[in-house]
This record gives sequence, structure tokens and C-alpha cells, in this order.
Amino acid sequence: MGSARVQGELWGRVPEDWASLQEAQHAPLFEAMLDAAGVGDGVRLLDSGCGGGGASVLADRRGAIVSGLDASAPLIDIARDRVSEGDFRVGDLEALPFADGSFDAVIAANSIQYAEDRVAALRELARVSTPGTRIAIGLFGTSDRVDFRVVFDAFRESLPEPPSGDGPFGLSGEGVLEGLVEQAGLNVVESGEVDLPFVYEDTEMFWRGVISGGPPQAAKDIVGEDALKEAVLDAVVPYMTDTGGVRFNNNAFQYITATSGS
Repeated sequence: MGSARVQGELWGRVPEDWASLQEAQHAPLFEAMLDAAGVGDGVRLLDSGCGGGGASVLADRRGAIVSGLDASAPLIDIARDRVSEGDFRVGDLEALPFADGSFDAVIAANSIQYAEDRVAALRELARVSTPGTRIAIGLFGTSDRVDFRVVFDAFRESLPEPPSGDGPFGLSGEGVLEGLVEQAGLNVVESGEVDLPFVYEDTEMFWRGVISGGPPQAAKDIVGEDALKEAVLDAVVPYMTDTGGVRFNNNAFQYITATSGS
């Protein structure tokens, strides 16, 4: 399987910036997904695609018994530092290194879209869940409701050829994620939405956050950081604040909750 092989090195290049500047802005989404999955005291949670442990920290505060998996070893190191009693492992979404029926709740925030075989990754979430476990899966809303899309557009337009795959919004269309979930044998029970303003104090903090992700790192290898930075900063001029920062007010994220069976 390939998600760890392909993604791990890219996402591990500047893990501290990702964890502190970008992942941290997703806290309201994480909280909503933890609520949807029923995460509370004593619940055994898997944070699948846990990154630097942003959601895992919130789950730990609720008293959950936290496990996490990510493709990036440096991000897993950060998660381990943040949640010292957690069980964090490096591996593939499509081949989770956990036994059948290990968890009472599962979340996968902004991770399933990076799996080479998305249905296999979803089936793995079901496999490691107890019957009836609530599994919350989250990602971007549709591009027309996400201000941050201008950043993705600038990256794509800077590349000599379109990147492979269906991009950050490939699973965001109506019914697309639900269809994959049902194909994996899960039962969709509800959906939700959270708006996440992305706020950066200055353009340097903005750039450090943006370039810390895996796809931007891949683009940087092709085009070079200076060219990418110039293109992105030009694209976000309408979102610059009077104080020299950058703010994206409208960023819709969606999540669905499914169960692993009766």
C-alpha cells in the first residue's frame, strides 16, 4: 500500500510548522467530529491520519484512551510528545496496524483523500471498530464555499502540468464521500458542517503554514519555493488585513458520521 510511502516524507519536512500554524486552526472541526463520534471519558479512540495530534490532544482532555496513526514519523513524534499516554504509530491508512475491534470511536480528519485506495482505507476503519462504532470522516466543503481555494489554485497554476489526482475538493461534491463510505460497507447516519476561518498574523506566518503541507512540498520540488511564494502571495492580496496579516473568513468543512455495522 502506498499512502505512507508517498505522503510520509512530504508531510514530515516541516512538521512543527504544520502542527502549530495549520493543523491548529482545525480545532473546531476536530471538536465537532469528536462529538459526532461520541468521544468521552474511557472511550477507545482511533485518530486515523492524526498528523501532529491536534485532535488527539482534544480527545485526551475528554478522558479518551487515544491511539493515532499517520504516514509521517516526524508528525507522530509531535503527537507522542503532546499525548504522552497515547499509542501513536506510523503506517498506512489502507493497512492499519491495529487489531480487529480495537476501538469504540474513530475519526479521520482530512486524511482519507490522501489514501491511494480510499475504499480500502474506509474498510480498515470499519475493521478496527467494534460493531456500531461511530466513525466521523471530515474534509473540505465544496470549493465555492472555501476562500482558501485561491491558495490551491495558485499552486496548481504554477505547475507546468496539472497534478495527479482529483485535488483537495475531489471528495467534496454532494454524495461523493457518502458513496465511498457505503461502498466500503459502512452506514451513513448523519452529516455536519463547520466553518473554519484561517487567520495568520503576518504573511511570513501564512507562508510557513501553507508550505508545510504535503502537496505544497511536492509542488516546491518542481517549481521552487520562490516562484510558488510569489504566486500565492499575489493570489491572497484580497484576503490581506489592514494589520499585515492574512485572513480567510469562509472555509466550509464537512464531515459525515457512519457506523461500522450492527
